[in-house]
Amino acid sequence: MNRSTANKKSLPATGRLPSLRPEVRQRLEDAVLEIFSESDFHQANIRDVAKKAGISFSTIYNHYGSKERLLFSVVDVWLGRLTDRITDHLQGIEDLKEKVRKALWLQLDYYDRHPRLGRILFMTLPMKTWMADETFQQRKMIDLFLEALKDGQSRGILNPYVRAGILLDVILGLVQRSFFMWISRGQKGSLTDQSNALFEIVWRAITIPESPPPNGN
Repeated sequence: MNRSTANKKSLPATGRLPSLRPEVRQRLEDAVLEIFSESDFHQANIRDVAKKAGISFSTIYNHYGSKERLLFSVVDVWLGRLTDRITDHLQGIEDLKEKVRKALWLQLDYYDRHPRLGRILFMTLPMKTWMADETFQQRKMIDLFLEALKDGQSRGILNPYVRAGILLDVILGLVQRSFFMWISRGQKGSLTDQSNALFEIVWRAITIPESPPPNGN
């Protein structure tokens, strides 16, 4: 997807249809999550969403222009809610270890509660296409994590020999793997059942090693 804005519709600031009543907007979000989580991305289309949501095809198309923009905008809304939830819950937690533990649990719990979103993000959404869209960046969430990780590095708690972004990759990669294996195993139990055990693995992986790597690499 071309990132140039010259030939692309502007994404609504909220990722929603501002002219619709709240209950109608909710139907649209629900329809997008249902259809794109249960269908192959290339088979899902705006007409299916319109029919499911009870909204005209032209209304959706005029605001978004493509199924990609529609899907990315809804994903952006839901990830924004996750970011807000993490921000709220981390307030007042000073201990870095407990902050990372809580952030991991919040992500697992969110996808446990909203598995359709997880299916879209981790299983059905074409990553290359999404990466070309501005909604992929999720700067507010990423900056929230990176700030905490960089602080941990500066205080001699977390591994200083790699970029903070790599430490974040370890955390987010585990969340993704945990989710689709949970789906593969039939969603037995809660996705958060092993959160503490998973956290201990993550914590050992990102904390400062006993000795520096050879040649400082």
